[in-house]
Amino acid sequence: MNFGLSGEQVLLKDTIRRFLAERCDTSRVREIMESDTGHDPALWTELAGLGIQGLIIAEQHGGSGQEMLDLALAAEELGYAATPGPFLGSCMATVALIASNNDAAQARWLPDIASGAVLATFALSEIDCEWDPARMKTRATGSTLSGTKCLVPGASVADVIVVAATDADGPGLWLVERDAAGLTTTALSGVDMTRRIAQVTLQDTPATKLVAGIDAASRARDAGLVLVAADAYGGAHRCLDLTIEYASAREQFGQVIGAFQAVKHQLADLATELEPALSLCWYAAHAFDRLPDQAERSACIAKSHLTTIFDRATRVATELHGGIGFTWEFDLHLWFRRAMFDRGFLGEAGYHRDRAADLAGW
Repeated sequence: MNFGLSGEQVLLKDTIRRFLAERCDTSRVREIMESDTGHDPALWTELAGLGIQGLIIAEQHGGSGQEMLDLALAAEELGYAATPGPFLGSCMATVALIASNNDAAQARWLPDIASGAVLATFALSEIDCEWDPARMKTRATGSTLSGTKCLVPGASVADVIVVAATDADGPGLWLVERDAAGLTTTALSGVDMTRRIAQVTLQDTPATKLVAGIDAASRARDAGLVLVAADAYGGAHRCLDLTIEYASAREQFGQVIGAFQAVKHQLADLATELEPALSLCWYAAHAFDRLPDQAERSACIAKSHLTTIFDRATRVATELHGGIGFTWEFDLHLWFRRAMFDRGFLGEAGYHRDRAADLAGW
């Protein structure tokens, strides 16, 4: 059995990496993240031209009909480049729409999401940082929503928001458009400036019900976990590459610091911890589409483990860079900040380890 990537998947990764190296180097990352919105419509359109937003959208809706593994490979490369923008929220909203099996909503929104004409995001977390779709406090009454959603990625620039809420029949998903009455979006100050978050307040806000039950919302959450894990791998790998490059050039006591045993050991430890972890991410992405009985637990494990490694990688890299590693002018903090976002978004590692244990019946 071949556990590697197909030729098309390798080409996808290579294409995205080359594009980002040419069109979104760290100088452009800084320019975008320091803007008012943290979003560059021109870059988003260019990414749409590569087909990234439509990877898992069916061909009938303007996408390429690929699977979660392909989307995870894209997330890995975006993480490697610290690419700014609303990719994560858009993907989660896309998965929610697909999982809803709502033909009318899919026909209305998926083609424009695939082309980049519409920005969508997914609102799950409550004000108390509750991530369980079964425990939402946001309420639907008739065709309106009331409640507060926190840590919503890209909400300030989104055209539509898919909201997890509850009505008299239980949990479900609703869709809210940008200009809906009673919708207020408040930008939050997050440590990761490349991925903006916001608080969304709904006060008798008109909404369209997409689907009842928690399955679609859980599906979107699991997709988010896989994509955060992929971003964490890409970011950790970039930290390792940056540190190897620095250690191979920085001289101290007449030799490059990479020749010192203590430095070599730390880099070797990080490399041997990071590379095997990639299989967790790929397996979780594979299980998402092909092994439904293992998908939820695999997503938990991948997210908890990869974000822990990413956090450690940024700390090791910063220390090995010495004083320069702590400066604003040096790029390393871009990934340090992303690691902090990845660690907390959708729940900390300990939370998902507990979930993985529960799902295994331990």
